[in-house]
Order: sequence, then C-alpha cells, then structure tokens
Amino acid sequence: MQRLPAVAGLFYPDAPDVLSDVVDTYMAAAEHSFSQLPTAIIAPHAGYVYSGPVAGSVYGACRTCSSGIRQVIVLSPSHRVAFSGCALTDADSFVTPLGSVPVDRSARARLADLSDVQVLEAAHADEHGIEVHLPFLQRLSDSFHLVPIVVGDAEGELVETILFRLWQRQESLIVVSSDLSHYLPYAAARQLDEQTAHAIEEGRPSDIERDQACGRIPMQGLLRMANRLGWTTTRLDLRNSGDSAGSKDQVVGYGAWALTEAAA
Repeated sequence: MQRLPAVAGLFYPDAPDVLSDVVDTYMAAAEHSFSQLPTAIIAPHAGYVYSGPVAGSVYGACRTCSSGIRQVIVLSPSHRVAFSGCALTDADSFVTPLGSVPVDRSARARLADLSDVQVLEAAHADEHGIEVHLPFLQRLSDSFHLVPIVVGDAEGELVETILFRLWQRQESLIVVSSDLSHYLPYAAARQLDEQTAHAIEEGRPSDIERDQACGRIPMQGLLRMANRLGWTTTRLDLRNSGDSAGSKDQVVGYGAWALTEAAA
C-alpha cells in the first residue's frame, strides 16, 4: 500500500523538475553548513512559498553530511483528525512527485507494547505535516527509510519514549515538524516566537504552550530526550509569513533548529 500525495500542487509544486529546482534553491540559500549530520532538526511545514526558505536553511546545512542517513523519523502534529496518542501507518511507502520513500515497517514491532501508539490511516491520509518534508529529504538522500508518526492528544513523555526506542545513533535523523505562532500581528508574532525559540534553545519543553507551536508535543518529547542526552540546540532561522510571502496583519511563525550530540 502506498500513501499518495495529499498536498502536491497546493503546498508545493507537483511537477518533479519544478519541485526539485525549488527545493534546491531553498537549500542553496542556507547560510550554515554542518560537518556532521545533526541528530535532530525542527523545521516548519507550511506551503513552500511561506516556509520553504526557513526549512531550506536547516536542510541545506545538512547537504554536505547527509550520505549516512539510513532512517528518518518524522513527527507531525495532527491537523485533520482528532485522536489520542500517536499514529503509525500500514503503508509500505510514501509517494511524492520526486518518487517513493520506503517506510521502515520494523518500527511497529519496537512500539508494539505501547498502548498509546496505534495504526491509524485516517491520521496520515490528508496530513501535510510529514509530506512537505519529504521532497527536502529526497533531495538530501535516496537511501533512507521513513518512520512517519502523527501525534494526536498525547504527552511529551510518550514522544520521548518512542524516540528512545526508534533512534539509531549515527544512522537516524529525527525531524520534528512544526510551525510557531498562528495569525498574530507581525510584531506580536515576533515577540512570541522569540520566547518559543529561547525555550527550545534552553531546553525548557514545559514552557512551550499551545499557542506557541502546533507541534509543541513532538517538540516537548524531543527536548526531553535532548536534555537527558546532553544535546546542543542551534538556531538556523526564525521568520514568519510576513517576511516571506504574506501580509503582516496576520502571520504564521516559522523556525529552524538543529540538535547535535556532544563530541565524543
């Protein structure tokens, strides 16, 4: 079973050549370059015209060290379906205009005893929060398996448990998919997003509230894990739709961060 694109032609171009060019352009504009692949990243999931440059800032920084990626765990909040816990899928692959990404089906076995983790195709069918990251990942690597997880009504502790079970050092990239503030005036959004950025960078997951990030639960789980393992968080970008392609009357905030292990 394949999970087919739900937002191609809406959130991003559906023509393969155009999509490749757009993604490559966003990544080429990245101001940073990592010598070692981050352990995890946080990046936005809006339409590319709005958040693509911000996502490109962190994906582009990974271009020179992406050959070792074997597994990508993408956690997105649920935008369309209400449910408790976290949702996996029975799909064998996720399809984008750039091709098919195989799903790491072994992940289900490692989470089988967690009662708050279920297979729920409805949570994945129309969800854009995972899909919009895939073209960026496909332009980084053609040899990874995907673990797509949609997070519903859950706690950060559950996400932390899931990540500890799935993460494979030096082979896994964790991607937390999240936008920041929603529909505030430009100045108010910048102020709130800066507060959120400091909470992320200072490892304060409980300080990220509902109105600060739609993906706050995946963020909280990742930050709990990062605190336990001593990871370092680096800001790559912090902007909003008023900076990219929208009005400043009501904006959506976007940020990009990379989390790295301490040097051995």
